[in-house]
Amino acid sequence: MCVRTQCPAAGNVYFCNMEKNSIQSFLVIQTASIGDVVLVTPVLEALHDKYPAARIDLLIRKGFESLFYGHPFLNNVLVWDKKKEKYKNLYRIITEVRSSHYDLVVNVQRFFTSGLVTIFSGAKETVGFDKNPLSLFFSRRMPHIISQTGNGQHETDRNLSLLGPAFSNADRQLKLYPTKEDFARTSALKTNPYICIAPASLWFTKQLPEALWVEFIKKVPKHIHVYLLGSAADKSLCQRIIENAGHPNAMELSGRLSLLESAALMRDALMNYVNDSAPLHLCSAVNAKTTAVFCSTVPNFGFGPLSDDAVVVETTEPLACRPCGLHGHTSCPEKHFICGNSINTNLMINRL
Repeated sequence: MCVRTQCPAAGNVYFCNMEKNSIQSFLVIQTASIGDVVLVTPVLEALHDKYPAARIDLLIRKGFESLFYGHPFLNNVLVWDKKKEKYKNLYRIITEVRSSHYDLVVNVQRFFTSGLVTIFSGAKETVGFDKNPLSLFFSRRMPHIISQTGNGQHETDRNLSLLGPAFSNADRQLKLYPTKEDFARTSALKTNPYICIAPASLWFTKQLPEALWVEFIKKVPKHIHVYLLGSAADKSLCQRIIENAGHPNAMELSGRLSLLESAALMRDALMNYVNDSAPLHLCSAVNAKTTAVFCSTVPNFGFGPLSDDAVVVETTEPLACRPCGLHGHTSCPEKHFICGNSINTNLMINRL
């Protein structure tokens, strides 16, 4: 039965409330970066918990599909190649989505193209954030609010809000499922006590300065193995850090492990040291011990760690310029980068 009701949080937008036993299929859309994709996993968990027999599909961008190999209840992972023939592939995705006749499409992405997929999906109901430029055409839209200083609400809570009041008590914990093979392929690295470090970020101002990573590693006891993780693009950075730190048991692994293999390795580390970047969320998704370094951004934006054992390390300097924006920058707008350079590495080593 379809009942038209007004959603208080969405102004004059009306939507169709479907009865629970009539919902058989969901599509969740998040075609942004790795971290954003991991942050949508509580939505998948919540949908499966309430509708265990329903089909749940996920649409992500090409390159991140390995995150969901072996996922226990995802039916299908749709992959959109944005780098090659982007709009031809978008048309293919829209055609595939439309032919699937979803009951509900949950669009977590706030960009125009994901809005196109949503409104042309043919789904019985669609929901997304009001920041999406096509949200006016969704069945239901919800606010997505982050102030310049942050409101303290975690991004997982914002994402779960799309599912409505019935999911208000849903678990916000991120969740990925490394396979037995992922753990087997990293087992040889676990024969000695070790820590993992992910020193890179896509943004300069979200990355602890290279010299401070070197300073920190020099303080790590020699019997503890140090694994530097990242993509193949981070290889030179990791190599320089290892060479300058001179730690006898440091190893550079950038580009050698898959995303799930990295998560499997992080899960059993004595500690993981990460920036405000995707590896932080990989740690949260396997409940790994986490020390997260925040430079220009602040945890109040809602992207902090969610592991049981997690601590944020940040500058103690009273900086009027911090945070300097919701996202990172390619260089410090004030030309001094005090928020990064003033990080006390003793606060990091004390976590060992």
